[in-house]
Amino acid sequence: MTVSRRGVLGASAAGLGIVLTGSVGSVFGGTANATGFGQGHGSKFTGYGDLIPDPAGIADLPRGFRYKVLSTKGEKLSDGGTVPAGHDGMAAFDAGHNTALVRNHELTHDASFPVPHNAKITYDPGADGGTTTLVVRGDKLISHVPSLSGTVRNCAGGFTPWGTWLTCEETELTPAQDAALTKRHGYVFEVDPFNRLRDNEPVPLKALGRFAHEATAIDPRTGVVYLTEDAGSPDGLFYRFLPNRPKGGPGSLRAGGKLQALYAGGLANLGPVTEIGTKLKATWVDVPDPDATTTSVRKQFAAGAVSGIPKCEGTYYSDGYIYVVSSYAGGRDANGNHSLHEGQVWRYEPKRDTFELVLRFAPDSEFDGPDNIALSSWGRIVLCEDGDDENYLVVVGDDNKPYKLARSVSTSEWAGATFSPNGKWLYANIQGDGRTLAITGPWR
Repeated sequence: MTVSRRGVLGASAAGLGIVLTGSVGSVFGGTANATGFGQGHGSKFTGYGDLIPDPAGIADLPRGFRYKVLSTKGEKLSDGGTVPAGHDGMAAFDAGHNTALVRNHELTHDASFPVPHNAKITYDPGADGGTTTLVVRGDKLISHVPSLSGTVRNCAGGFTPWGTWLTCEETELTPAQDAALTKRHGYVFEVDPFNRLRDNEPVPLKALGRFAHEATAIDPRTGVVYLTEDAGSPDGLFYRFLPNRPKGGPGSLRAGGKLQALYAGGLANLGPVTEIGTKLKATWVDVPDPDATTTSVRKQFAAGAVSGIPKCEGTYYSDGYIYVVSSYAGGRDANGNHSLHEGQVWRYEPKRDTFELVLRFAPDSEFDGPDNIALSSWGRIVLCEDGDDENYLVVVGDDNKPYKLARSVSTSEWAGATFSPNGKWLYANIQGDGRTLAITGPWR
């Protein structure tokens, strides 16, 4: 079937890229098939009602909801440094009575508010990106400190089954391309909110490849890591990483493994596929040089030897399947640029090695550019919008339509939405404002 963006929303980040449609339960194994919550408390959830203008001019919310700003760029960190800007992907971890939030900062260099370069956690002194870790209890900030610094464009990533955060550099910059840098970039780094890694040192997981990483998802049954690449000229690829120490816990990915790229059905590019239910045989091709010593990973293959995916963004594990989002599938203009910005969702089944097109969406909608995703403990799905005009937090109703949950008054994008382990609080970033908010209300 083909549906518009109003019936389908694509998302990625925090390793939870997803697309929603009228058959959410059937496509995603019932993960998001919640009922009886929200407005009306009846059998169908159809949003939380109209948004009420915020007197403070930060975030409009429905009646009964409230927020508190936890952390703002330029404020003081607990260790005396300054809260960095560029808030992006984020994940919440259970810390007993508290919640630990690991927050990405999508910065390169010359940032007004960089991630402070504390010696033990700095990878490259010439780079300004990284992560901070916040410890919160509800809407009370207990502490916030840098947890990784000296990286570039920490955009998305994914959580691991052992409770750490894989933060991804969406870049391929080297010192030869950018004189401010002292090391090569384009890696995945593991950040542990509980400091179980050796000295919590910044170790690039080079075996996972050096490319414009977007998101990761780990199959908890096997420990295989799946990775997306948001790149063009040529389009990015979809990868899997076979670790030498699968499911080995914090730091285990440092032991290396094998990186492979998807080749589906003998197709050089999956963007033109339009028929829902198209099922392709998936094979995996070893990456010759994962560290991209001289050539970008996606350019190391002969023409037609692997399958390009236009703007390969989100990836998400659910019920034995890996879902992969292509945000820019569709036609190209005369210059070869993606013009229609249609999208696809593919479903990979590791057991049978099949890659199936399960959803396709077109570009007409009130909402545009959905990005990060959050799943509540009761199955409600919240999406962050990174669009061209106004930007919203969007909640998906039981009628499979998107509803406005929050609006950033500045119109800057939302990012990194993630629920507390007890489901009472939604933590989310307004990137341009450099703010992290704690939001609560009558969720059910």
